[in-house]
Amino acid sequence: MNVANNVSIIKQKIAEACEKSNRKAEDVQLIAVTKYVSIERAKQALDAGITNLGENRVEGLLYKKQVLQNKATWHFIGTLQSRKVKEIIDEVDYVHSLDRLSLAKEINKRSSRQVPCFVQVNVSGEESKHGLAPDEVERFIRNLEPYPNVQVVGLMTMAPHIEDESILRNCFKKLRVLKEHVEALELPYAPCHYLSMGMSNDFQIAVEEGATHIRLGTSLVGKEV
Repeated sequence: MNVANNVSIIKQKIAEACEKSNRKAEDVQLIAVTKYVSIERAKQALDAGITNLGENRVEGLLYKKQVLQNKATWHFIGTLQSRKVKEIIDEVDYVHSLDRLSLAKEINKRSSRQVPCFVQVNVSGEESKHGLAPDEVERFIRNLEPYPNVQVVGLMTMAPHIEDESILRNCFKKLRVLKEHVEALELPYAPCHYLSMGMSNDFQIAVEEGATHIRLGTSLVGKEV
């Protein structure tokens, strides 16, 4: 597994997708999802110039951050249990899975600063996926106003794991339209400029549809477990 080579290939694909959609490649943040790989593989990603690392388990993030001596920007991308918030909230730079008021309340209570959060939206409607239904998003975000330590920087979704490009594209497009709607509300605590969408199998389509943060695991750092 040559992580540096993977990074080069992926960056080229991002550039191609951006050219198709008249965007700048530097506007897309590449997050290496290191949840299935060793510290060594995570180090390789850092050495290859990737500065954003994503973990979906509290213990995994805390361990890797301690060993890597905070050389990365840390994204928590998994479901965050309210009881775990106190362990991790001052250790992460972004939370990609805000989907309930009880979690917002706990983040607000436990954090010593304003936490950039993505609201997770279940655009596909799959029962296996977490997140709010699209028609619940505006009301949810308006209800976050009492929590000053929660800042909604964008929306996040996970598309179905399928090969049908039209379905994937439609999923990402719906999230972009929803993001633009929230953005237009001009809520001071919810600028909502970003879109966290796109994984190893569909990130080029996601970028073409406006993704600003893509979360890549297997295609970037592989899978060791």
